[in-house]
Amino acid sequence: MLYHLLFPLRELWSVFNVFQYLTFRSALAGATAVALSLMLGPATIRWLRRLSVGQSIREEGPERHREKAGTPTMGGVLIVAAVALPTLMWANLTNHYVWVTLLALLGFGAIGFVDDFLKVRRRRNLGLTARAKMGLQLVVSAAVGGTLLLLPGHQEVLLFPFFKNLVLPLGLLYLPFVMLVLVGASNAVNLTDGLDGLAIGATLIAAGTYALLSYIAGHAVVADYLQVAHVPGAGEVAIVCAAMVGASIGFLWFNAHPAEMFMGDVGSLALGGGIGTVAVVAKQELLLVVVGGLFVAEALSVIVQVASYRFRGRRVLRMAPVHHHFELVGWSETKIVVRFWIVAILFSFLALSTLKLR
Repeated sequence: MLYHLLFPLRELWSVFNVFQYLTFRSALAGATAVALSLMLGPATIRWLRRLSVGQSIREEGPERHREKAGTPTMGGVLIVAAVALPTLMWANLTNHYVWVTLLALLGFGAIGFVDDFLKVRRRRNLGLTARAKMGLQLVVSAAVGGTLLLLPGHQEVLLFPFFKNLVLPLGLLYLPFVMLVLVGASNAVNLTDGLDGLAIGATLIAAGTYALLSYIAGHAVVADYLQVAHVPGAGEVAIVCAAMVGASIGFLWFNAHPAEMFMGDVGSLALGGGIGTVAVVAKQELLLVVVGGLFVAEALSVIVQVASYRFRGRRVLRMAPVHHHFELVGWSETKIVVRFWIVAILFSFLALSTLKLR
């Protein structure tokens, strides 16, 4: 909104030309998101406490998690607001990709909100059934993929890191592929959200990485130099990513150990769905496996644990996801979180290095 109000003023005062630059508006979006999160955070915590939306703890979880029972959850409403509002303020709202990304963020956030609300109302760590939750995620993912298919010029192809000329036309498989990326990303972030600051810190890193990747995809000269796909209009999505980074920083202020509030599914599903959508828009879907390597490892740890117990009758880890395994091994919560952040940063560096290895 502010972009559309201020940029036309360049005809009167040349200083307003600065609003044409994505880097400038991305910085403003990130700063606005941080400010909103920090200002609204205390009020959000008080509001959640008045609603008695305390976190329910898994009965089979680590013993020291018992002390977290009652900590306000559903703090993801703050994250979603702190991403959506700065995006609406500083993005070019005629850009279709911005709206598609916001659709994914809000859609997955709504699913998470319902799931969290049911958990709170039942006073147990059980919300939507797995089937209902997955069904709703598939509906939102299909809506996002279907919208992308309707956009003029959007290519239904799959590009591969390291191979500049390898392009796979997906055709009828494009929609199922988008659904797989979005559902996988949202659930992977959701599974990572188990320790104070873990998921939001890793999300901050992934969103920052995709802010750069989407900017590159939208910049014809840079994309050509790096020999990556040029997607006209994708650069504007960097503003959404910058808002995610800012919202994550602001939320981390309250979510750092010992957490004053948790994001809940409303936050983790929204952020995962949003990042997955950015990956699809920027034509860097496969690179999401590297950028979100920590999320992938967390999700795989659950899959391996379940499969091993079902077919072998034995557990590979003491507890899944893998961050709980390290808790039971004896690592402190802070040590696990910081070391996992370091791993997430390394995955980000590895992903960015692929831009020149083609």
